[in-house]
Amino acid sequence: MITAGIDMGSRTVKVVFLEQLNIKDAPQLKWGVKGKHMMFPDELDMDVAADKALADGMAEFGITRDQITHIVSTGAGRKQVRFADSDVTEVSAGARGAVYMCPAAQTVVDVGAEEGRGIKANNEGKVVDFAGNEKCAAGAGAFAESMARALQLTLKDFGEASLRSDRTIPMNAQCTVFAESEVVSLIHSDTPKEDIAKSVLDAVASRVCAMVRRVGIEGEVILIGGMVNNPGFVRSLKEALGVDHVNLPDMPEYISALGAALIATEGHA
Repeated sequence: MITAGIDMGSRTVKVVFLEQLNIKDAPQLKWGVKGKHMMFPDELDMDVAADKALADGMAEFGITRDQITHIVSTGAGRKQVRFADSDVTEVSAGARGAVYMCPAAQTVVDVGAEEGRGIKANNEGKVVDFAGNEKCAAGAGAFAESMARALQLTLKDFGEASLRSDRTIPMNAQCTVFAESEVVSLIHSDTPKEDIAKSVLDAVASRVCAMVRRVGIEGEVILIGGMVNNPGFVRSLKEALGVDHVNLPDMPEYISALGAALIATEGHA
């Protein structure tokens, strides 16, 4: 028995397939990841992109459509997935997937391309409370990408450069447009790129931390979304939250799709 979760993000479409397990030594493990697939829609309509992502994922893992018992969509474009049996919010899917990956986590920090949010979850992965940045890119990965371009660095080099700095440079701008002007001023004043990179990631982490503190920090903290792959941001986030450890799960970009696939298993367990 197989379920699927599809996350219609602002830049990518992610699909996760779960397969029912029968492990005698670990009966609590009822479902396991059979496969995952990501695509970049480019110019495709979201509904066409969803069809293609599912089809390509099934082909990659040898799954036929009649094997999939339930499909749940999530993400900004979840309503455009015509073949989905149901849909859930990014908050619900993110919390469910995060707690599956880290059962001790109660504080979920989700930072993707366009949005950032703090989520408080219970031990079943259900949402207790959440706070978001209302689609302001200054609290998300797009802000870091924009600032990396201003410094003529790749996002990977940008994150690594920030780790070479131990300076704290306050960044007052709360908007990407104004922050870019602030970065240009720092460049003209010959501020080293690594110091600028750290100040940008500190600013993103500070905004994200404000959301997390609104819901409260309890249990272990887990970071999900694409910014897991930015070591400079991870350091800035730990410092902003005042914690020694943040859980960084495998396949961080797929956590919401995973959560949607897990929600699809309800009634099939």
